[in-house]
Amino acid sequence: MTEFENNNENIPVENESVNFSSRIDLSALQQSLADVRTEIRSVIVGQEKMADRLLVALLCGGHVLIEGVPGVAKTITAKLLAKTLSLGFGRIQFTPDLMPGDILGTSVFDLSKSEFEFKHGPIFSNFILIDEINRAPAKTQAALFEVMEERQITIDGETRSMDAPFIVIATQNPIEQEGTYRLPEAQLDRFLFKINIDYPTLNEEIVILQRENALQDRDKLGNVKPVLTREAILQYQSLVKQVVAEPQLLEYIAKIVTGTRDNAFLYLGASPRASIAILNASKGFAALNGRDFVTPDDVREAAVPVLQHRVVVAPEREMEGLTSPEIIRQIIDGVEVPR
Repeated sequence: MTEFENNNENIPVENESVNFSSRIDLSALQQSLADVRTEIRSVIVGQEKMADRLLVALLCGGHVLIEGVPGVAKTITAKLLAKTLSLGFGRIQFTPDLMPGDILGTSVFDLSKSEFEFKHGPIFSNFILIDEINRAPAKTQAALFEVMEERQITIDGETRSMDAPFIVIATQNPIEQEGTYRLPEAQLDRFLFKINIDYPTLNEEIVILQRENALQDRDKLGNVKPVLTREAILQYQSLVKQVVAEPQLLEYIAKIVTGTRDNAFLYLGASPRASIAILNASKGFAALNGRDFVTPDDVREAAVPVLQHRVVVAPEREMEGLTSPEIIRQIIDGVEVPR
């Protein structure tokens, strides 16, 4: 044996003990989400980012505000996602005369029992679609504060908890102003994401027309089948919480959020709740891509939909045409990406 061979004989081979496999088994989660995507694509043309963000919100148990002009499939997308889930579904059409009791429920006197009995409102379900949320007055919108944040309501001194999972998908039209009420910052802060839906491209519009022409009198949602059960959703939500976020990425998130608070273009910056939302959403995007660890790209992907509705653009900058997503992207670009 040569001296060279002898010297190398006792050198440990580190690669033999290295395990590059995922620490969390995300295969079932990925397959289930792929099946949900397939069901969504069977009806909705394009809007891939919107579909991914809705799925991430589902994984994180977060609420979503969908904004777009009439006719861009906001409501049908929410209904479509609901049909792929084996969950209780409730739809509430917000109107100017809607009262808090119409949403949460109310106590009714039962003559046969000589006592008050609580009648549950439509909010008592798992998947709630609120259509045109900005059409209800402030008092009705305020009725959602507790239930969206704490998953419970308090009426007549009694607290009633919601069954998990509990997710609110709300829609609003950014153009129409008559008969609408602006959502307060406290309400907006309870949404994990705000998703802006644009018009489809020319090719997408052609496909939409082709599909509609082929439907004739059939229901476009008729063939959509449930993919995810309640138990599976709760299991996947638990898995997402286990996704690893390294300390340098937590610092990266914190720098982005604090950057909104001292930015001259913003009148109001984001709160610590926004930091937590970016962290949770980043884990959701990582799981969606089959990873059990968060990357800077996940953080960047989550930052704009999490922050754009939580900050307020300075009036003078708004008059110049600057928007919150543009300012947020500038802030992100100014923060050093961790290595």
